[in-house]
Amino acid sequence: MSNSEHTPPKKDVESPATDNTTPAAETGTGFGVAPITRRWRREDMLKRGSLALRGLALLFSLLAFIIMASNKHGDWKDFDKYEEYRYLLAIAILSTFYTAGQVLRHVQELSTGKQMLEKRTSAMVDFFGDQIVAYLLVSSASSAVPLTNRMREGADNIFTDSSAAAISMGFFAFISLALSALISGYKLSTQSYI
Repeated sequence: MSNSEHTPPKKDVESPATDNTTPAAETGTGFGVAPITRRWRREDMLKRGSLALRGLALLFSLLAFIIMASNKHGDWKDFDKYEEYRYLLAIAILSTFYTAGQVLRHVQELSTGKQMLEKRTSAMVDFFGDQIVAYLLVSSASSAVPLTNRMREGADNIFTDSSAAAISMGFFAFISLALSALISGYKLSTQSYI
């Protein structure tokens, strides 16, 4: 009898070091090149997504502002005779300035790679600014809806159509900023406070 008869055959076993499907590698946490590049891609995607949503909010706010400001058709068909429409116009102007500033800041940061504000401060300004302006947009648009509906019961004309268009643009701006606030909230929640 030889020793080779009594030894069990060797099994092909993968070592844990070659297994690339560990939970840390799947979630993007951990160490190594792959998780770091995934994190960079995710951060870049969040920056570009936030910029795109703010760009849409700027477009919709600007449209709401222009449509409402040009909604003057004489007699009772002037927007400035109605408090709700003046409120919608004021918030559209405020939203236009806020989103224009944010878009310019984000474009500058993406093009130069330098941050104008500290990362934590920037995340807080983004989150709270988006929340406040989004709330004001939905508030102003929802305050103008009942007035427009009452006017449309009596007469459906260019004044009520323009008012409805401005209200719609206000709601679209709200949706864009609300989604941007979600991204800002995620960015804020991933900040280290040490």
